[in-house]
Amino acid sequence: MSEAQTSLPVATEVAQLLQRLGVSRSAHTGGELTVRSPVSGEVVAQVPQTSPAEATAVIGRAHEAFKAWRKVPAPRRGELVRLLGEELRAAKADLGRLVTLEAGKIPSEGAGEVQEMIDICDFAVGLSRQIYGLTLATERAEHRMMETWHPLGVCGVISAFNFPVAVWSWNAALALVCGDPVVWKPSEKTPLTALAVHAIAQRALERFGDAPEGLLGLLLGQRDIGEVLVDDHRVPVLSATGSTAMGRQVGPKLAARFARAILELGGNNAAIVTPSADLDLALRGIAFAAMGTAGQRCTTLRRLFVHESVYEQLVPKLAKVYGNVQVGDPRAAGTLVGPLIDRTAFDGMQKALSESREIGAKVHGGQRVEGIGTSDAYYVRPALVELKSHEGPVLRETFAPILYVVRYSSLDEAIEQHNAVGAGLSSSIFTLNMREAERFMSSSGSDCGIANVNIGPSGAEIGGAFGGEKETGGGREAGSDSWKAYMRRATNTINYSTALPLAQGVTFDIGD
Repeated sequence: MSEAQTSLPVATEVAQLLQRLGVSRSAHTGGELTVRSPVSGEVVAQVPQTSPAEATAVIGRAHEAFKAWRKVPAPRRGELVRLLGEELRAAKADLGRLVTLEAGKIPSEGAGEVQEMIDICDFAVGLSRQIYGLTLATERAEHRMMETWHPLGVCGVISAFNFPVAVWSWNAALALVCGDPVVWKPSEKTPLTALAVHAIAQRALERFGDAPEGLLGLLLGQRDIGEVLVDDHRVPVLSATGSTAMGRQVGPKLAARFARAILELGGNNAAIVTPSADLDLALRGIAFAAMGTAGQRCTTLRRLFVHESVYEQLVPKLAKVYGNVQVGDPRAAGTLVGPLIDRTAFDGMQKALSESREIGAKVHGGQRVEGIGTSDAYYVRPALVELKSHEGPVLRETFAPILYVVRYSSLDEAIEQHNAVGAGLSSSIFTLNMREAERFMSSSGSDCGIANVNIGPSGAEIGGAFGGEKETGGGREAGSDSWKAYMRRATNTINYSTALPLAQGVTFDIGD
């Protein structure tokens, strides 16, 4: 990126990026949905919103597309995803830059998010030839029993601002090869990256040639538009990423109509530093996991349990890193911590820090950084909070760069406190002791969907199933056998004999 491009006004650069990515000017001007860049706080677009009636029509077209797409052989469906991956590779620099401007990520994280999209496309293309069922043992002679997997139907995706494009791809790449159309409702805070991805996907569809109309839909707007997607019976599977509070509302609605839910919700993630830990390694791992993306990852490290024997060696060094890390415009060289998404995030952070001080915590950092952008840009120094005990705001997730630190004396104590929160997304332990590592990953260790050793809780790869337990919702995306969430299973029994033996020895003789 040249110096001239770096110094462009954010709104100007956003408009240029959207044009290069193939988004028409009418799609981001003159609308009711105001879009501000957290980088500068300025308004960068006015996006036309989808009406509830239009949303229903989009879902209807996707439902009709399903009737044709489910008949397309899976390897052929994989060809569309391969083309999507190619288009994303060609657009990686511009789309990654747009992620930086709309979500506030530093450039390497913006580009890394697009790389996740490319990676899941590669994964899904291979999967398109590996949608396997089983041949099952049967107790009846001259019979064969097997399971087959069929496309499920329209897949709805509701995504959050912090990963404005990757989460769609995790779902869409798998859903498409499984035979499902996709209708996407992105966060109202990040609609521009969604418009760009939709334009990129349209180019892949054009190259593919004969995909049914309506295979990929996009809904832009506020909560009411998401509710249309949640409530429509033609959407049998819905992936929703966001807060636990959101999941508490979405989950029962899906259950009421017996739809399948893939919920990726809150993550009050923790790490344990043991006496044997490589402290230099731990320091680096903790710093990235806690401060990356300005603490706005669902896998951000929010709680740190440090053994009393190494506390005074590690925590002062960590406090120094927190005091020296470069906070600023994510486009500037050397910046590691960009802005919070908006004032709501800033206010939530300050409330949590105030509550921490009230219970006697020692707070390092946390103050607003002035002089960057307009008054609507919210930059803060990451906060390191030394707690006397595991209580207060540490028990809930605050979506901001706050790391709570607590001493512990025994591993049993640390694991008990580690698990004593509602969320169960990601976790880690820093140790060179095999017994401690194995204990942490055992059934009596971390209760999270992700448990790491000697790396932080963030930075998941698409090869592993992503998701968590408890109030994190239980959903899984990417990796492993998560493709099964987008399909329905049928058990088939074929009788190739002239007899009619019944299972379990049942007889039912009706005579000649």
